[in-house]
Amino acid sequence: MAVTGKLLELCKALQPARLLLMALAIGLLLATATPVWALSAQSYPSAPPSERLLDASGLFSRAAAAEVEQALEALSKDDVDAHMVTVERLDYGLSLGQLGNQLLDRWAESGGNPRQLLFLYDLQTKSAEVLASAPLADTLEAPLLRSTGRATMGQPLRQGARYRQASLDGIARLQTVLEGGADPGEPATAELVQLPTTVPTHEQTQSSNARTWVIVLLAVGTIVPMLTWWIFSR
Repeated sequence: MAVTGKLLELCKALQPARLLLMALAIGLLLATATPVWALSAQSYPSAPPSERLLDASGLFSRAAAAEVEQALEALSKDDVDAHMVTVERLDYGLSLGQLGNQLLDRWAESGGNPRQLLFLYDLQTKSAEVLASAPLADTLEAPLLRSTGRATMGQPLRQGARYRQASLDGIARLQTVLEGGADPGEPATAELVQLPTTVPTHEQTQSSNARTWVIVLLAVGTIVPMLTWWIFSR
């Protein structure tokens, strides 16, 4: 009984320490967790940032990010201030295109370069949008931007979420147009070629079965009367 009492007293003494350890563990988990905040235009700088790639979601590796940054920077030779934005979660009711237009309006008020070009990714839907400010509308028309986002950049996304390739392809297409070249157009879609097969189709199977039954019935219709005649003629 004395031993049991001492054990109970020891458990009571350790109870606060256990609770304290649990509280510390929960606090550490909350501190190290990275919350995913919904984004709107107000989540970004009021003026175009010096960074070309705003990858808050960590979509690109270091090497891929450097390559994309370099491609975006190359557009400045055509007096275009280009940026790319990756979005993991949008504000409720806000589309990727709406976010892009709000960003362009927000940056236009800063008094910087009015020739703004914006590439955006939505990680939830694996989709891309390309938008340009009004001074670029004559060179980069709306159908071209829409085709670049949905086809040139969209196809690599649908073929395995290849964001690096999608980015470089989209930038290269618009760069060609900005430098006075003809639009390269959308990427060719791969066509599925039907290979020959030895497996019969449903129609062939039905036809084969019907032919078999006809042969069987003809054979039975011929052999049975002959056997009957032979048996009774003996």
